[in-house]
Amino acid sequence: MNKKKLLFLILILAASLRLLLLSQGDALGDETILAFRSIGMLDFDNAEHQTTPLEWFDPEIPWWTKLSFHDHPPLTFLFQNISMKILGESFFALRLPSAVFGLLSVLLIYLIGKRIFGENGGLLSALIFAITANHVFISRIGLQESIVIFFLLAVFYFLLRSLENDKYLIYAGAALGLALLSKYTAAAAIPISIIWIAFVKPVYLKKKSFWLGALLTILILSPVIFYNIKLYERAGHFDFQLSYVFGQKPEAWKVAPGKESVGGLSNRVSAFIPNLFASHSWLFLAISLVSTIILFFRYKKFPGTPTGKNLLAVSVAVFALFMLVTGPTRRFLTMLTPFLTLTLTGLFLALGNIFRNTKISFKHYALGIFFVFELLYSLNSAIIAYPKGLPVLAFSETRYENYSWGYKELDDFLTQELTGKTPAFTFDAKYEFLKKIQDANSRRDVERGLTPYSALIVYDDRIYNTAKLWIFDRRQIYRGWPVISASEYGAILNKKGTDYFTDSGFKAVYLIKIIGTLPLKNVSEKAEKSSEILPQTAPFFKAPKSIIRSKRGEEIFVVYEAQI
Repeated sequence: MNKKKLLFLILILAASLRLLLLSQGDALGDETILAFRSIGMLDFDNAEHQTTPLEWFDPEIPWWTKLSFHDHPPLTFLFQNISMKILGESFFALRLPSAVFGLLSVLLIYLIGKRIFGENGGLLSALIFAITANHVFISRIGLQESIVIFFLLAVFYFLLRSLENDKYLIYAGAALGLALLSKYTAAAAIPISIIWIAFVKPVYLKKKSFWLGALLTILILSPVIFYNIKLYERAGHFDFQLSYVFGQKPEAWKVAPGKESVGGLSNRVSAFIPNLFASHSWLFLAISLVSTIILFFRYKKFPGTPTGKNLLAVSVAVFALFMLVTGPTRRFLTMLTPFLTLTLTGLFLALGNIFRNTKISFKHYALGIFFVFELLYSLNSAIIAYPKGLPVLAFSETRYENYSWGYKELDDFLTQELTGKTPAFTFDAKYEFLKKIQDANSRRDVERGLTPYSALIVYDDRIYNTAKLWIFDRRQIYRGWPVISASEYGAILNKKGTDYFTDSGFKAVYLIKIIGTLPLKNVSEKAEKSSEILPQTAPFFKAPKSIIRSKRGEEIFVVYEAQI
């Protein structure tokens, strides 16, 4: 088959695995926190233990706070913001940038593999990367890693191209700047690049193109640099991530979610292998372990160009060590996957060389078995809503990152109920910057001719924090819909009676109660009881308006509606 046609088919396969049913499953955890802030490029997520400069400085918020976010650089937020502006606030829109950059990464790994192993090696690298469960997973969830991986691969591709023309060092610098502007963990590319240049082309350090590339990295990252300088001037510390790196302990961030759970070095070492197995297929890991050992201990027999093998070996070693520093969480380990993929390519090519004179094409049988297994594993881990078999053996535990619990179906219900409507009035916002957002949205709704609707939304206190952020806080903060918890609602009923809401001008009240199995937050006993008995304490609630079911048909929420 024509090599270009084969590459095209591989890209079609990669696109299918990354785009098919992309909106499926709930958005929980960091995906929701990123997406919520991306809607308005707003550095605020209603977090109790991690306030932001917008809250500290309100109402006199400095202009430079728009240059970055308190815990991450801004580029991923910007990509998601553009996507949701075009396609609306949906799971598909918030995940689309990850899917697009995931697909582009498959193309890049083909180009890298081609330079290390030749045309066939490039195609094989792209095929493995297209179907491997870990990269399919990270391409289907709205986190930064898929975007970071693309720019990291771009850095390494341009480094390899620089062997032909050192002007590509400038492009490598630009790619590095964009990688760092996506997430700070891209900093691992800096020691990799320096070590590789020191061994392969130390003369680069005297080249104008090298220093222009370094300057371009700094220029691209300059908004974040300026943001941190100004933040240090005003608050005495850098942003959340950099303050942790430099040992600062800001009063505003006494609690460090994500940092505290990592633990010490012994914990990181002990978690490394289990997390690898929880996020990749066991067959992929077994073969990549063999191929990595061959790369390091049988270097001369490993296929590929010397400079390409050098870069691959340094990348695997540095990223593995880097994971031990940052913590080998499943999402961080995705940055190791493209380089493990390249080592697999080398192993399959080595098998081809060993058995090239035999009648049985062992390489093709081995590759065929791997391809079928990995494709089925990825489908079971990422596409099928409720995977079959046992975790790790039959599917990756990353499936639970966007599992179809039923929160998405509740979000879809509220979207349908409130489409074409705008809140007739809103609760007073806690901060001036939030009031400005709500006022601007109200003016837009009037211009669009939406129907004013006097509705109050009451949610179950037990709802998971990040699900609450996307389903309820998003509608309250960005759209102005009046939203309160069931415990708050019950307290008002007990104190002021049921007529309070009628006298306040509400014409409808939606009360949402959990009745099925879901990830829940820990709540007080008082809130638990409030969620359980509230429908009985409010006499104007009659029969349920709707039962919200998960994709498998389980009853998850009951929605009561009162027209008052």
